[in-house]
Amino acid sequence: MEKNSKPKFEKLEKKASKLNQEEINIPDNLPAIAMRSNVVIFPNTVMPFYVGREKSLYALEDSMENYDQLLFVVNQKDPAVEDPTEDDLFEVGTVVRVMQLGKLPDGTFKVLVEGLARAKRIKSIEKKYFKFKIEILKKRYQKTKKLIALMRIVRDEMQKYVQYSRKLPTEALMFLEDMEDPDVFADLAASICPGSLNEKQELLETLHPYERLEKILALISKETELLEIEHQLDQKVKQRIEKSQKEYFLREKLRVIREELGGEEDAEIKELEKKIEEGDYPEFVKEKARFELNRLEKMSPYSPEANVIRNYLDWILNLPWNKKSEDNLDINHAKELLERDHYGLEEPKQRILEFLATRNLSKTMKAPIICFVGPPGVGKTSLGRSIAKAMNREFTRMSLGGLRDEAEIRGHRRTYVGALPGRIIQLIRKAGVKNPVILLDEIDKMGISFQGDPASALLEVLDPEQNKEFVDLYIELPFDLSEVLFITTANTLYNIPDALRDRMEIIEIPSYTNTEKFYIARDYIIPKALEELKNGKNKIKFKEKAIEKIISEYTIEPGVRELERKVRSIIRKAALEIVNGKSRVVITEKRIKEFLGPPRIKEEGKLESPTVGVATGLAWTPYGGTTLFIESLLFPGKGNLIITGQLGDVMKESARIALSLTKKLCGDEFSSVFEKNDIHIHVPEGAVPKDGPSAGVTIVTSLVSSIKKIPIRNDIAMTGEITLRGRVLPVGGIKEKVLAAYRKGIKRIILPKQNEYDVEKIPKDVVDEMEFIFVEEIEEVLKEALVSENK
Repeated sequence: MEKNSKPKFEKLEKKASKLNQEEINIPDNLPAIAMRSNVVIFPNTVMPFYVGREKSLYALEDSMENYDQLLFVVNQKDPAVEDPTEDDLFEVGTVVRVMQLGKLPDGTFKVLVEGLARAKRIKSIEKKYFKFKIEILKKRYQKTKKLIALMRIVRDEMQKYVQYSRKLPTEALMFLEDMEDPDVFADLAASICPGSLNEKQELLETLHPYERLEKILALISKETELLEIEHQLDQKVKQRIEKSQKEYFLREKLRVIREELGGEEDAEIKELEKKIEEGDYPEFVKEKARFELNRLEKMSPYSPEANVIRNYLDWILNLPWNKKSEDNLDINHAKELLERDHYGLEEPKQRILEFLATRNLSKTMKAPIICFVGPPGVGKTSLGRSIAKAMNREFTRMSLGGLRDEAEIRGHRRTYVGALPGRIIQLIRKAGVKNPVILLDEIDKMGISFQGDPASALLEVLDPEQNKEFVDLYIELPFDLSEVLFITTANTLYNIPDALRDRMEIIEIPSYTNTEKFYIARDYIIPKALEELKNGKNKIKFKEKAIEKIISEYTIEPGVRELERKVRSIIRKAALEIVNGKSRVVITEKRIKEFLGPPRIKEEGKLESPTVGVATGLAWTPYGGTTLFIESLLFPGKGNLIITGQLGDVMKESARIALSLTKKLCGDEFSSVFEKNDIHIHVPEGAVPKDGPSAGVTIVTSLVSSIKKIPIRNDIAMTGEITLRGRVLPVGGIKEKVLAAYRKGIKRIILPKQNEYDVEKIPKDVVDEMEFIFVEEIEEVLKEALVSENK
């Protein structure tokens, strides 16, 4: 802005001092100032405020020069808004008269105003600053006995509020004592009444003095009640402090009397001294314990600090500083135990056997940090328990799901009331040895809050180079965690911070195939459930066809938790039949419906026949793989692309790349089709979020099919990322995706060439029934997927 366009205030201070004492006529148009404080100016009150914003300075200059020092003051709805618009202001404000005006060294002006009348802004008449056409608001009323009584009640409640509150001087009530005008009385009371901006604004907008006084009374009564409670609490605290001082004085006198009578030794102190000297503790632990015991001797046994020291000594003297269990390093025993408790899971079993073998050769080897990653219900937690059993170690478990406080790992400092060690030290004490197996469950579900980041605290715990001297904030002594075998579990890896993931050895546990579920149900779940019946375990028998029916028609999950629930449900119903008189119950395929009701799995399988524009893709989820239909449709339009199905940003980009590539593949022959039609790409199950680049080849296949009107084979599924040049790039989750296709009865799979090695991880019985087509270019995909291309 140019210098000569800024408001001129050199003579405004002098003008403000020459106040017009004649009767004031309020014009229909007035310049306005937006108040961004929480103070609301009421009529009949005098209030100072500061003006510094350019818009407000222009309005103030206009008021002083053209409107006899009259202003319209209106509050902002949000005081934080620096440059408010008309929509940011309340509708009702106050017409004020400038009484004094002073310029401050920082260039702002301090303005003292007198509230004259309520007014409502009608419309804006100036763009450079706020200036409104206004309407004066007045309410006709009668001074009834009821109104006079309400004024007295408010006056009494105000006196009570000022008595309790330290914010207002008693002189604030002088204006209310002799005021007989209800309207002026209500405005004066509102100006000193406690309340928020919105509550004060509501009082300003209330025209009738009786209604205004009712609202003022409600606000004051509420605040007075809170102040009374605070006063009562202050009195109670004061009394307790006096009582505590009195008790301390009497206890000290009692202590002196005991010393004069011969000084009887405290049995508790004596017992702790004996425990320290005879216990198997490192020297630094004994030194710390003696120091704390010496402090305990010198203080009153009933003081709060004495209890803190007792709890601390109890913790450090009951930790297994040197006690540990002897590992069972028998490889055959461990192998037999793991095979007995778990079906499959060859990789994690092999890793444990390798660890035991190396421990046989080197007793000082550091324990690995193992992380089992896989969908829910595949046996991650139970595998950790079996590992502890196989090694003859104590087992403890801690769930990290939803953990947001760093102190849960590191503990609280003893200065806090009710402080305790962190969960790691608590688990060590519970185990009773310094080398247990500690399972940290759901490590991918920790959170971050103002209380710290638990994942960062775990960095030291799970680092074999650092955890030899782990210091809990409560214990304040280094504890050796290097011999602890930490096992963590997670459903996904992407939620685990990189620094934490780098400290762990990742072992993926994939979802089970239906064949694996059958053997798990037959050899583990059913025998375990029947064993609990004791007397009736030999009276219930499951046919193999019945087990297969439960798996295929009543459960769809990567693990076996739902399968176990279904089996137990059937056993309960069978037990009821035995109690009612049956000697034996055989669970056949036909009886499954009787026990569990109609099949609940209505999962859509493969398409019934080749279809134009519908391609079958493969997707990975945290709970296993699934198939995904990509649909595309052409209709008259202007060449727009419509994408639906709650897709993420990456998948939307894949769709745009696929469209560009499709235009190239179709060539000039179909250019008019793209220009005269809109293309709609949809991925069904719109309530489920979807993202990732692996649907690229599927989208291209669907688009080419729609453009050329060529059906896509219904017995083939595909996955792979696509580039603008038509290259097919590798993707993840191949095993889960292939198992999903196998479950749906699709036996031909198109995979990127670079994913060929992933097929080795798929169970052999599945691979034997599948046909894999490995591709590098999109033309190879279309040749296999489109019906006419394959002829």
